[in-house]
Amino acid sequence: MATRARTTRHHPLAAPSASSAAAAFTPDALSVAARHLEVGGEWVASFAVVGFPREVNPGWLAPLLTYPGRLDVSVHIEPIDPATAASRLKKQLAKLEAGRRHTAEHGRLFDPQVEAATEDAYDLSSRVARGEGKLFRVGLYLTVHAVSEVTLADEVAALRSLCASLLLDAKHTTYRALQGWVSTLPMGLDLIGMRRTFDTSALAAAFPFTSPDLPAPDPTSVAAPSGVLYGYNIGSQGLVHWDRFGEGMHNHNSVILGRSGAGKSYLVKLEALRSLYRGIEIDIVDPEDEYARLAAAVGGTYVHLGARGVRLNPFDLPIHTRPDGRRTAPKDALVRRSLFLHTVIAVLIGSELEAAQRAALDRAIAATYQCVGITADARTWTRPAPTLRTLRDQLTDAGRTGDHAAGDLAARLHPFVDGAFKQLFDGPSTVNPEGHLTVFSLRDLPDELKSIGTLLTLDAVWRRVSNPAIRRPRLVVVDEAWLLMREKAGAEFLFRMAKASRKHWAGLTVATQDTADVLGSDLGRAVVANAATQVVLRQATQAIDEITQVFDLSAGERAFLLSADRGQGLLSTGTQRVAFQSVASPIEHELVTSDPAELAAYADTAEPVDEAEAAYVDLGVHGGDSTAVAGDEFGSDTDDQIHLDAA
Repeated sequence: MATRARTTRHHPLAAPSASSAAAAFTPDALSVAARHLEVGGEWVASFAVVGFPREVNPGWLAPLLTYPGRLDVSVHIEPIDPATAASRLKKQLAKLEAGRRHTAEHGRLFDPQVEAATEDAYDLSSRVARGEGKLFRVGLYLTVHAVSEVTLADEVAALRSLCASLLLDAKHTTYRALQGWVSTLPMGLDLIGMRRTFDTSALAAAFPFTSPDLPAPDPTSVAAPSGVLYGYNIGSQGLVHWDRFGEGMHNHNSVILGRSGAGKSYLVKLEALRSLYRGIEIDIVDPEDEYARLAAAVGGTYVHLGARGVRLNPFDLPIHTRPDGRRTAPKDALVRRSLFLHTVIAVLIGSELEAAQRAALDRAIAATYQCVGITADARTWTRPAPTLRTLRDQLTDAGRTGDHAAGDLAARLHPFVDGAFKQLFDGPSTVNPEGHLTVFSLRDLPDELKSIGTLLTLDAVWRRVSNPAIRRPRLVVVDEAWLLMREKAGAEFLFRMAKASRKHWAGLTVATQDTADVLGSDLGRAVVANAATQVVLRQATQAIDEITQVFDLSAGERAFLLSADRGQGLLSTGTQRVAFQSVASPIEHELVTSDPAELAAYADTAEPVDEAEAAYVDLGVHGGDSTAVAGDEFGSDTDDQIHLDAA
């Protein structure tokens, strides 16, 4: 076994008299061995490429930049004077021809490598003589980084295998490890001097020296990438990770556009599931009831609006329970809830309120809260909230005293209190929408209750997002957003979330297949413009022109989106774009697929569900006070909150 020489050298730049700027890039000490270095807490090994393929394609060095570990690649280029190049080519041709004639005279077999080299030399000589190209001396050096000596051995083996697949002969800079490392630093120093001659076309094929992968947040880190795994890179076969809550992001919003069957919901569910692994809380507005299985699998809350006995009381005050048992609420909670009730009543009756109706309703709302003991005194806000029936009774009493506007409102609220549509308002809230995953299903709401059900859902979501007692990242997912944007309340919510979610450490995910309608409206364009993360899946021919204009697609990207397979798309993160294919493990696939054939197969093999358990999941009842949303251990007091004592 060879003896390893180790020497510790202090760099002169690390002296106390050095500038702080230079000292920031200078290691405290270097431990030099025969084939590697210890630079601070890292282990590095350097290689010099001494053998190259005969023919190369454009971008042939790109696979080195897609290496999954940390790899420094340095290319040193020195132009050769044309006169010197012609003289050297002439001498090289003379040597090659002399060798060929000597082989022929002695009746030996020709060496294929010599034959190929001779042909290349003749071709290169003629092009240089005609001025079609020039010659360069090129040195290619590689430095791989690792956190330990054992890991370094694995990285070295992987790098050499990659070089061999590219027909590159990479040799260790044995006993010149320090010089090899310095040659790969951005200092323009070539201390190895192992160069090969390239012509203009071969050198140009190495550029643009870019990678199809997204740039790492910290290129100097050897840690595993953070964020959510979206799939694999179609161009490099590397993995595509993206962190919407990473540093430097303008906002945490995302928009996903694609035609029906392109894999939008599949990708949204994958991102939601993998975001849960990172401790991100998620609220999902589900117009098509596609997330019930996912919520059941991860222990989330499933609010099935439209099912029997499921109610969200619009009169509930936004009161939040802290871990220490104390309850907090915004100082103007009662006033804001009264204003929200004006919107609720307007949606219920299907028209804007007139001045007389607004005045009558405002008096009735105040009387409604007072009749259950809730006043401007914050200590009374923890009492049970009134219901729509209580408001209707107050309006009826006012109508009997001659207030015709109040009597008219009471009559128009009759179907929602005693009529066919009372199921959503007939009593206090039966569900407490809280937890790491909350799904609001809107599919089974009658058409007459779609608008008000959407409004109550979005109000519950916004109350959770704006809850200052919770200090952790959150996502609000709106699948099939085109259905939500048909409702005025839904469109206004999307616009509000797109603008204000960043201030609450939240991100909005909007997925829709109706691309033309979204991009054709000012609201839709505003939502897209305020999304720092944009995903475009396969598009229809009729919509590709507008997609090309809005996202400024190249001809290649346009053709890719027209022919992309299911789950393939473009991930745009501002100045960077990457083509990816979403992938899922078998367990994830079973939870997120919406293929009817697969769902039928899973249903045939599933165990029967107890009726009581099914009803429990259907109602989404998880205990707790329906007027209070629990906080968490990171809750803190803020200036715009008040503390409520027991009433």
